[in-house]
Amino acid sequence: MQFYLDGYRPGDPFVEQPHPSVADRPDGLPEEVDVLIVGCGPAGLVLAAQLANFPDIRTMVIDRRDGPLEVGQADGVACRTVEMFEAFGLADRLVAEGYWVNEVSFWRPDPEDRTRITRTGRIQDVEEGLSEFPHVIVNQARMLAYLRDHMERSAGRLQPYYGLHASGLTVDTSGESEHPVTVTLQHLEGFQETGRTSTVRAGYVVGCDGARSGVRAAIGRELVGDPMNQSWGVMDVLAVTDFPDIRLKSAILSANQGNLLIIPREGGYLVRLYIELDQVKDREMLDNRSVTPEKLAEVANRVLHPYTLEVKDVGWWSVYEIGQRLCDKFDDVPAEETGTRVPRVFIAGDACHTHSAKAGQGMNVSMADAWNLGWKLGAVLRNTARPELLDTYSAERQVVAQELIDFDREFARMFSAPPKESGEAEGNGVDPAEFQRYFAAQGRFTAGVATRYAPSAITAETGFQHLAEGFPVGMRFHSAPVVRLADAKPVQLGHVARADGAWRVYVFADRSDPTSPDSRVRGLCDFLASEKSPITRHTPAGADPDSVVDVRAVFQQGHRDLPVDQLPPVLQPRKGRFGLVDYEKVFCPDPAGRDIFDLRGIDRDAGCMVVVRPDQYMAHVLPLDGHEELADFLAGILVDALSERHW
Repeated sequence: MQFYLDGYRPGDPFVEQPHPSVADRPDGLPEEVDVLIVGCGPAGLVLAAQLANFPDIRTMVIDRRDGPLEVGQADGVACRTVEMFEAFGLADRLVAEGYWVNEVSFWRPDPEDRTRITRTGRIQDVEEGLSEFPHVIVNQARMLAYLRDHMERSAGRLQPYYGLHASGLTVDTSGESEHPVTVTLQHLEGFQETGRTSTVRAGYVVGCDGARSGVRAAIGRELVGDPMNQSWGVMDVLAVTDFPDIRLKSAILSANQGNLLIIPREGGYLVRLYIELDQVKDREMLDNRSVTPEKLAEVANRVLHPYTLEVKDVGWWSVYEIGQRLCDKFDDVPAEETGTRVPRVFIAGDACHTHSAKAGQGMNVSMADAWNLGWKLGAVLRNTARPELLDTYSAERQVVAQELIDFDREFARMFSAPPKESGEAEGNGVDPAEFQRYFAAQGRFTAGVATRYAPSAITAETGFQHLAEGFPVGMRFHSAPVVRLADAKPVQLGHVARADGAWRVYVFADRSDPTSPDSRVRGLCDFLASEKSPITRHTPAGADPDSVVDVRAVFQQGHRDLPVDQLPPVLQPRKGRFGLVDYEKVFCPDPAGRDIFDLRGIDRDAGCMVVVRPDQYMAHVLPLDGHEELADFLAGILVDALSERHW
């Protein structure tokens, strides 16, 4: 992270100076805001953390609770989610505190005695090289605390308002108001109505208010899908057991006693148990709603035989019944009217898709929803992108949610089906070996890195994909190790991307000397410094030159072989009120590891440009001389710097 751009100051450099608007905030609830976020769960706080990085945007976050969540339900944090947290500067805390899911063990009935279970396999949880970050387990409440801390340290000093429920919502579709969404807020204490109400007018509203979303109901959307037909108990426990894999993620299929998923928790002792409740054996306690932690422990021991588990303490427990349900659209504009008016109300997370917890995808996909929407709202509100950009949120994320529903349905079916002896055996059960193969095959999906956005205004076609095979257009930018030229520091290239709303153009140089006058990289840099450059065209007056389009370069030469003082000015931009030089734009291959050009399949002879969206998804691959193509692509999304504010 860079700091001291506008002057040295003592104290914690990770606490930003407050924006002038902070001092001007009125006491109490605001009457008008740019964005109202309903819900302080994972989706709501990721969105709030993103918007907190734009302090000139007036953001309000509300929640029905009296205060922050203390004990969370979700805990699995996919590799892609950790990558996202890195953009907020929070990944180190997440990785340090979390349990690392390194391997997964599989158990099935012992063929010699099917009343007993036996281990049948043990595999790596995440394939080698899939991400620089591990799959970790961290209590959801802790993750939300990290995000709130980021919000409070930001220049916007954003904090949630608790004890508020959005009880009414209307949208003025005339297009004449800058704050067309009127929301009635009920004041609550302990989830009970107090009789007091307030009204807030917002430019945009985002419902991150869960499966029973009031925002979703207000815009006429509904969750549609399979009925709730499976019951699972879940509890976080401190236990003593002779089960040998208690500190490994373990999928256990018993012959006729049910199934169990073990997820070790952070701290070395705590463990989460997902316990399938049998619709026959456990029917009575389900019907009578008499489930207790003690009864759940009995079921767990039934599945674990011949091993035993003695629960010493229960940190949290619940019973859930959930099917796979999905909304057909994630905003307030009817499908037939898309493109004719700007969406003003959005839904994210459980408000628009629900599924089982066993694959550990719910929280991760919910956060990815908010990550997708946040930069788009920021760009439109700050007038760097056209309002039509907001149509892409529902178009992109509804498809991803459908993929999740399809995956979860099959995963849940296989996990809950009775195990059979082999794939050739008759019956409706599942061969445990087949389940293990399916789990391994879906590893990229569960790691969160399988998402691929279809071509659109913000994701180009793949005509030049051959120049960078390892950076597939539409997928997330896959980081790799490099060395920063100016100070020889080994870094991950993907970690230069902060949650700052900027588009990034990574210039991967050809073999030629970049200081040569006929170098294609120098020609590109000259174009980027010209009047025709997208930097010139789209950067607002007075803003830093990398605030909208951030250019980085990776050269093939070693970091000791390139003279820093002979690089083009666009790679050493002057920034801030002192015009200081930013020396952190240029990188070289890491001599201690594999060369990034080899790792990501970059054409060494031709080089290329890789254009990356603010949410770190690949938007385009272009040749180094594709100057006009780059300008035209970005001009289709971004507005000219001199255009008027239009939201």
